[in-house]
Amino acid sequence: MRPKASLAVAAALSVSLALAACGPNNSSAGGAQNWPRKGKPVELIVSFSPGGAVDTAARLVAPLLEKELGTNVEVINKPGAGGQIGYTALTSAKPDGYTIGATGSPSVVVSPLDKSRGAKYTRESFQPLGMQVIDPAVVGVAPDSPYNSLQDLIDAAKKTPSKITASTTGLQTGEHFAAVDIEQKTGAKFALVHFSEGASQATAAFLGGHVQVYIGSASDVTDLVKQKKIKLLGVMGEQRSEFLPDTPTFKEQGVDVISATARGYSAPAGLPAEVATKLEAALKKAIEDPAVESKMKALGLQTNYLSADDYQKFWGEQEETVKAVLPLVAKK
Repeated sequence: MRPKASLAVAAALSVSLALAACGPNNSSAGGAQNWPRKGKPVELIVSFSPGGAVDTAARLVAPLLEKELGTNVEVINKPGAGGQIGYTALTSAKPDGYTIGATGSPSVVVSPLDKSRGAKYTRESFQPLGMQVIDPAVVGVAPDSPYNSLQDLIDAAKKTPSKITASTTGLQTGEHFAAVDIEQKTGAKFALVHFSEGASQATAAFLGGHVQVYIGSASDVTDLVKQKKIKLLGVMGEQRSEFLPDTPTFKEQGVDVISATARGYSAPAGLPAEVATKLEAALKKAIEDPAVESKMKALGLQTNYLSADDYQKFWGEQEETVKAVLPLVAKK
C-alpha cells in the first residue's frame, strides 16, 4: 500500500506544480488580452513643443486611437534637447502599452549614437509600432531677402562665411544634418542657430527676424508660403513636393542634397505580444483613416504608412547612414 500511496502523492504534487507553473502565464496572458484596462489612459509622448508637425500629426491620430482602443489617449509634450528629453521619458516607461511616443528620425536615431550626449537609451530601447509620414526638408528666406535662388544664398554664404544665420530644430536633428551636408557639398558656411524645442520655436525666431535662413520641414512652411511670409529657395526631396510645386529641388539646382524626416510611433521595448498587436492595428487604422489622411494633406504631409516590421528595418537603415556622417555633425 505504501508504494501506491507514494505514487499517488507524487502524482498529486506533479499536477499541483504544473498548475502553479501555468498560473502566472495565464494571468499574464489574461492581462494582455484585457488591455487596455477601462478608465486607464494611454499617454502619447511628443518630444517637441506643441504646434509643430510631430505634435500636429499625433493630435490627429489620438482621437482615432481612442476609438480603436476604447480608452483615452492623452498627448503629452516633453520638449528639449532635440527630442532627447521626450525619448528618455518614453524608453524609461514601463512597457505595458500605457505609454507610447511619436518618434522622428534622424533625431531619435542620432542621439544614442553620439556618446557625448549621454543618452540613456539605444535603438533597441524602442519598439517601433508604425511609420506615418516622410517629410522633406526645405530652405527659405524672408520675402524681402536679397537671395532669390539657392545659388544666391550659397554664393553669399561662401563670400561671408559664418555670417548668415540659419535655423535648425536642435543639435543633430534632420535640419542640422541637412545644413552640414549643404556646407560640405557647396563650400558654403552658415552660422547655425539650434532651437532645441522644435519647429515652432525655430519658426517664431525666423518670423521675428532673429535668423535669416529657415531650414525646416516642408510641412512646417506650407501655411507660411500661402501667407507669403517666406520665400522658398529649394526642397531636399527626390522630387518636387506636391504641396510646394513651384519650389525646385536641390538636385534641379545642381546641389546633390537629399534630406527628409521620417515620423512614426514607438513604445518602450518589451511590450507583451498581444498589446503590441493591438497597438499596431489601432495605429494602422488611425494613420490610414481617410479623414486623418485628408487633414494631413491639408497640412502639407503625405501619409506614407509602414508596418512595425518595415519601420524597424527603415530605422536600422537610417542608423547606418547616420553613422557615416555623424562625425561631421558632432564637430558643429
